[in-house]
Amino acid sequence: MIDKIKESIAEAEAFEAHTKEEIEAFRIKYLGKKGVLNAYFAEFKNVPNEQKKAFGQVINQLKTTAEEKVNTLKEVLESKEEVKGIYGDLSRPGEPIAIGARHPISLVKNQIIDIFSRIGFNVSEGPEIEDDWHNFTALNLPEYHPARDMQDTFFIQTDPDILLRTHTSSVQVRYMENNQPPIRTISPGRVYRNEAISSRSHCFFHQVEGLYIDKDVSFADLKQTLQYFTTEMFGKSKIRLRPSYFPFTEPSAEVDVYWGLETEIDHRITKGTGWLEIMGCGMVDPNVLENCGIDSKIYSGFAFGMGIDRIAMLLHQIGDIRLLSENDVRFLEQFKSAL
Repeated sequence: MIDKIKESIAEAEAFEAHTKEEIEAFRIKYLGKKGVLNAYFAEFKNVPNEQKKAFGQVINQLKTTAEEKVNTLKEVLESKEEVKGIYGDLSRPGEPIAIGARHPISLVKNQIIDIFSRIGFNVSEGPEIEDDWHNFTALNLPEYHPARDMQDTFFIQTDPDILLRTHTSSVQVRYMENNQPPIRTISPGRVYRNEAISSRSHCFFHQVEGLYIDKDVSFADLKQTLQYFTTEMFGKSKIRLRPSYFPFTEPSAEVDVYWGLETEIDHRITKGTGWLEIMGCGMVDPNVLENCGIDSKIYSGFAFGMGIDRIAMLLHQIGDIRLLSENDVRFLEQFKSAL
């Protein structure tokens, strides 16, 4: 009989289960009222006295083995169910992720890049910390030129020849130095000027400037390019060019688009005229071409530049330029629906 109990112990130790039902069946088989253990206890009275001690020890070992096996199998099964509960049904749709929002500056910049890329303009970039040559001198602004006063500059104190660029025209200079015509490029980027911060101006803002250099480029080409841009960007096809002055272009002009006077906002932003200034432009001065190693007797070109911040404020009806740089989440969340 003792050998038979030992066989039951070995069977209990070797038992494996994968479900609660299998564990419960094992428990009933060994520990239930009509189980193996109680059957052995019933035989205890028939065991000779000299074997009762050994018989009792083996029965207790069987009981302990069966109980430990049941508890161990339950713990293993519960741990597996817990892991499964953490991940849940992997075939279900994932938790919704909050949609981010592009900054209005990025929205407008990307739109401008897309419009000009359709007519063959690539994108060029350059350093925000510039030297005097690329920011001023090469652009027909020699030292002590009065036009330098038009731009209040941040100079690096340790080196008066190093400064924060005041326009992205410096990128155009670098591009012309390293590329031969035909050139068709736009240069978006951040620029810096030492100006008082208010709702309409800031010490840093964003510009995008365009440059086209090739043989026989005329002012008519410039006007047609700007006509295309204003139509694509604003849906406004009526523009006018007013004579102006820029050191690096000659002749130069300011570009106005007819915004209209349909709403109160139209009256406010156009000051009742219906016309809105959006950029400056002109034919590239021959001196600038020569400074950049391009033969002005063979090539000509035009350039234009506009403020991205101002266009963003116009398109999205933003009343304070400071909102564009304060990173207020409440402000940025308004642009979640924009692409």
